[in-house]
Amino acid sequence: MKFLSCLAIVFVLSATAYAADVDGKWTGTVSTGQGDIPVVFNFKADGTKLTGSTTGLDGGEVPINDGKVDGSTITYTVTFDFGGMPLMLSYKGIVAKDEIKVTADVLGMTLEFVLKKSQ
Repeated sequence: MKFLSCLAIVFVLSATAYAADVDGKWTGTVSTGQGDIPVVFNFKADGTKLTGSTTGLDGGEVPINDGKVDGSTITYTVTFDFGGMPLMLSYKGIVAKDEIKVTADVLGMTLEFVLKKSQ
């Protein structure tokens, strides 16, 4: 019985200690009705906190906000500036070895795309 209890504790601790390896540059393409849009994200995880940036439409860096890492799931927001009007996008990604399957909420519309880790 003690063995099973210890094994269960080790399993729970190892499962919660796992964090996805998202550090680095990730690139992909979002397909829209207006054509494909390239996307680039630079991520840095520190425990359960996710920071980084993405590239805006003007080529400038836009910071990632409210980033979290929970196992293989990442969530974050990015607020773009469109002529003085803020547009916040919410993202959720599932991290695998060399890709992240991302779902983005854009004004109530869902966009899905895949990011690949850059070498």
